[in-house]
Amino acid sequence: MFLYRPAGIVTAVSRPARARDSVLEAYERLLIDEGPRHATLEATAAAAGVSKGGLLYHFASKEALDAGLLGRMEQLARTDLDEMSAAPGGLVAAFLRTSVMDDSPIDRALVAGSKLAQAGSHAAVDALRRVRELWADALRPHTRDETAVQLVLLVSDGLYFNNALGTGAVPGPVPEGAEMDALIALVERAASA
Repeated sequence: MFLYRPAGIVTAVSRPARARDSVLEAYERLLIDEGPRHATLEATAAAAGVSKGGLLYHFASKEALDAGLLGRMEQLARTDLDEMSAAPGGLVAAFLRTSVMDDSPIDRALVAGSKLAQAGSHAAVDALRRVRELWADALRPHTRDETAVQLVLLVSDGLYFNNALGTGAVPGPVPEGAEMDALIALVERAASA
């Protein structure tokens, strides 16, 4: 199969890579929709449309499947951070704007990783900690001190949390438009070097 990239570059994607991605996407969906207890190897294989043997070809165990999902989450976080770093308006503004979930690949990966962490996965806790450290390291040059870094991270956490609650029974405030612009300006004033 060939993927056509915007610049007209044609890239071949191998069937094993597609199958591996399909398994990871199915596992992620199961974690988000059904929770870790229901995201078994058998359920993942069925959701991905592969045999259990096909799944085991790519991920020899549940731990290997977790590692694949968490590795992808960390890679998506690095890619997302690269995009935020190039965004007009600066990194802090882009970081806060992207703290409102939009069902992007990084959003889904973070939710799936969080589900594993909540179920007691030390590997997931460590991976989520590394993502947070990646964000903090990127924010440091754009803030005045460590307290300012934590301010930006905590506002981001609040936006993300309130957005997540908005899909459930207790919606939290999620600023949009001018309200989001005002919040970002306030945080940037408080956090700037």
